[in-house]
Amino acid sequence: MSQAATISVPSAHTVTRPAATATPLVAVGQIAERALRKYFRTPGLFIMGMVQAALFLFSFRYVFGGAITVNGGSYVDFLVPGYVATIMLFTGSATAVAVADDRAAGFTDRLLSLPIARSSLVAGRTLADFATNAWSIVFTAAVGFAFGFRLPGSAVDGLGALGLCLLYGLVFTVVFIVIGLFAPNAQAATGMSMIAFVLAFISSTYVPPASMPGWLQPFAGYQPVTPMVNAVRSALTGGTSDLGAALIWSAALIVVFAPVAVIRYRRT
Repeated sequence: MSQAATISVPSAHTVTRPAATATPLVAVGQIAERALRKYFRTPGLFIMGMVQAALFLFSFRYVFGGAITVNGGSYVDFLVPGYVATIMLFTGSATAVAVADDRAAGFTDRLLSLPIARSSLVAGRTLADFATNAWSIVFTAAVGFAFGFRLPGSAVDGLGALGLCLLYGLVFTVVFIVIGLFAPNAQAATGMSMIAFVLAFISSTYVPPASMPGWLQPFAGYQPVTPMVNAVRSALTGGTSDLGAALIWSAALIVVFAPVAVIRYRRT
């Protein structure tokens, strides 16, 4: 005798439980791990970043450096601290391109469909890109020593200056993430990242602002990069010149761009 199949129909009082939500730390760790795996599995990104940093420093040290004098001192001792402090402005376009590429490939949409906080997406991406950018900063500093730079102060002073460079790397990582979120595609992200070159060149990174035309000096003196670079140079000798302005600029950029990144993810 055949038995009729029965279908269980939930009653009106049945409660549907939402999918389990990953803890913020787990979400941040997994997003960061995925970004780092993608970075290191693409040798072109890893190797070319180092090559680019070395070539730029080589050009300014040996091609242009002979024609530049800075207060009668060695140009390499002036150049290297500024270049290390701003290397993120040259390598940061890779962050913007990676974020834009994830959006174009649909990976961001898959993340947004998960029950995780949007702030976790920003934190995970920032953690991964800060790790790669920190490596660029340390590598560039090592190249600077190979090109003739020497610490004017103690090793502790040098570590303090390096810490400031890492702080700036973290700050501008968030800025480039926002650029990638607003860029419609990877090519546009590359172009939009070029604005960072303006901040690098019209600053005290390569030449003193006093050597620039009078109408350009106010911008060079008050934009965020100049006090950051000056603070690094001062820290190398145990000083604190422009440190307050550099920290204020760093805090301001984080306060502005981090919420923008979270909001942009929510509206994606």
